[in-house]
Amino acid sequence: MTVMSTYLPPSLEFLAPAVDGVYEHLTPTVVLASLAAVVVVDVGLLYLLLLLVTHTPRAETASEKTYITADSNGPVATPLPLPDTLDAGVEPEVYMSVIVPAYNEALRIEGMLDEAVDFLREEYGDNQNQTVAAAGKEGVKRRKENGAAPANGHANGGVNGSANGEREVTGWEILIVDDGSKDTTTDFVLAWMKRRVEMGHMKAGDLRVVHLEKNRGKGGAVTHGMRHMRGKYAVFADADGATKFSDLRTLLARLKSIESTKPAPADPSKREIHGIAVGSRAHMVNSSAVVERQWYRNLLMYAFHTFLHVIGIQKIKDTQCGFKLFTRDTARLVFWECHCEGWIFDIECLLIAEEEKVGVEEVSVTWHEVEGTKMSLIRDSLTMAWDLVVVRSAYIVGVYGGKRKAWRKGKAGAKRL
Repeated sequence: MTVMSTYLPPSLEFLAPAVDGVYEHLTPTVVLASLAAVVVVDVGLLYLLLLLVTHTPRAETASEKTYITADSNGPVATPLPLPDTLDAGVEPEVYMSVIVPAYNEALRIEGMLDEAVDFLREEYGDNQNQTVAAAGKEGVKRRKENGAAPANGHANGGVNGSANGEREVTGWEILIVDDGSKDTTTDFVLAWMKRRVEMGHMKAGDLRVVHLEKNRGKGGAVTHGMRHMRGKYAVFADADGATKFSDLRTLLARLKSIESTKPAPADPSKREIHGIAVGSRAHMVNSSAVVERQWYRNLLMYAFHTFLHVIGIQKIKDTQCGFKLFTRDTARLVFWECHCEGWIFDIECLLIAEEEKVGVEEVSVTWHEVEGTKMSLIRDSLTMAWDLVVVRSAYIVGVYGGKRKAWRKGKAGAKRL
């Protein structure tokens, strides 16, 4: 009788010969092969499970590839086609794009729009057809008046060189993505724009409204905007105006300090500019705005941060601030294959950036609580926890990421989401 068979209870002693026979053949090679087989089977089962539970965004409809705008006479009747940012052949037309996801925001969006347009006009000027030199001089002058040094020795407005030698651009745009609102968000924004056009603050096309036929979620709305923006840089900002919009100046300066260039995988003769600057409220963790909130909200916040740390999201302290700035090349890279359409799309963006070795800079911003959140604390917290597990597992196992890598290498048939 072997050592193994001595562990059998009396009622199973009749199995001793079989157990002894198996034990005699358990060489290290057999044990390792058995363990490897178990791991392969488990990974395969996990892969199949993830295929069943992972989310694939729906295709864009024809109307969602168009926008409406307004002039001094009101809304322009005919919808106009949006550009396809994911097409590498489409060059930027403006310097800064602002993406605003909006769902039932008719009562809150005005303050954000006022603040954004006032800053954009001051920072980038009124006339988007002005020369690059003029934009650069105005930008330098404004920065000197504000007591700030030009980022990397040049103005925010445009003259910063180019990886591929393409023409420089100036100016700005705002892209409102109405995420299937049931209120008058679109009508309100267009009426607001009409007043601003009459005041000479903007012209038709400076602000564009895209109406999604069916609600996608915040992540889906931001992704849609990023795929159809015109900027050399693109920032998404929440419609409630919780973040001080002029902090975009700091985000841009910090982004420029970490920008990196690298050859495009499909065409090494072309250079890409990459980097992300994420707004952060981490410095406010001990402020009254956070301390005086309901205890259960802070409990969930700390639990969420702990969960992020456990699953490997450790470098960024505040992943959920709705104020993130991307270079155009990074936006194309990240949003080419972004699956999450809910609240944790920010985290998927950071996961892709980490996988692609894109530099990410966390920047403190001024933020305040705004009433009227669309988030259901308990329900959405549970959904976010589940989505985090699914997304992280999908990238580890390889359910996500393969299509993007094939596209990056220029493989034929690489189908985007």
